[in-house]
Amino acid sequence: MGKDTIAIIGGEMLAGREVRDVLRESGIRASVELVAGGNQPGSLIAEEAGEPVVISDLDSALVADAGVMALCGSAESSRRALEYARGRKAAPALVDVSGWLEDEPSARLRAPMVEPVELKSAGRHGAERIQVIAHPAAIALAMFLTKLAEVQPLRQVVAVVFEPASERGQRGLDELQKQTVNLFAFKPLPKTVFDAQVSFNLLPAWGADAPQSLGDVELRIERHLASLLGPGSKVPMPSLRLIQAPVFHGYSFSLWALFDAPPEPDRIAAELASANIDVRSGDQEPPANAGIAGQSGIVVGSMMKDRNQPQACWFWMAADNLRMSADNCVEVIREVVG
Repeated sequence: MGKDTIAIIGGEMLAGREVRDVLRESGIRASVELVAGGNQPGSLIAEEAGEPVVISDLDSALVADAGVMALCGSAESSRRALEYARGRKAAPALVDVSGWLEDEPSARLRAPMVEPVELKSAGRHGAERIQVIAHPAAIALAMFLTKLAEVQPLRQVVAVVFEPASERGQRGLDELQKQTVNLFAFKPLPKTVFDAQVSFNLLPAWGADAPQSLGDVELRIERHLASLLGPGSKVPMPSLRLIQAPVFHGYSFSLWALFDAPPEPDRIAAELASANIDVRSGDQEPPANAGIAGQSGIVVGSMMKDRNQPQACWFWMAADNLRMSADNCVEVIREVVG
């Protein structure tokens, strides 16, 4: 291994596997090593193609010389990777996908898909810094609202964000799946992750004994979105509410936007479409979280005027949370390795 090696810490986890897949498609010439990011030791796993892949242990000598570490695992594995980096003479670039190092003094929030060019170029000289990938919901909102404000000036925005279980990793997926099975079998529901019934339910908060708070996640999205929009943005900071949805993958967003003048949905749809924004017209199927798996960017549709406010419009949007984080992580890696 060396400076052209990328170590994915948490290579066995949902986020790590997604980063690995996007790296394969990226054309970046570098060796990729998968490193366990949980509590289990390194082991063999089977890929989709059926070939075994080695997951190294974080203590392995193979990790020591990596030029880039993509942190996709647990808080403990991220902290240990940071200790490794600080102990090295030539520090590797740390790209924090999971966000556990966000509060470190040297951490810098990143989202290349919505950043100006001058901010992207700074990544080439920032290997010594911790580059934290912004929350995928914040990136999706910044992407949509920034483009929307270019099409027609905005006065006010309200966003309801529906959170998938996969944002809590494999444990979240497993708990939702087991809850669904147990409900049909009239068995007690596992509640380790959410401390609440998520299956067949919509929740404004998790239970009091959940390891995290849904309110804290909401604040993190809001904080990241404010940073991505920046103080000079023409986008008004939206009023935001996060709801836990009983879905496995993909964010859904219900958005209400008040414009300075009456909107024309057809014109907005035509001008909103861009490289990272797929716009669905009235005769197409509206965006759905189940239908955007593996798709980059965002999908917007079901645009309609507010019947009670002539200067407002409703939008429905979907985004693959895992792909959004992985795409931005790989773009940061591209800046670092050149």
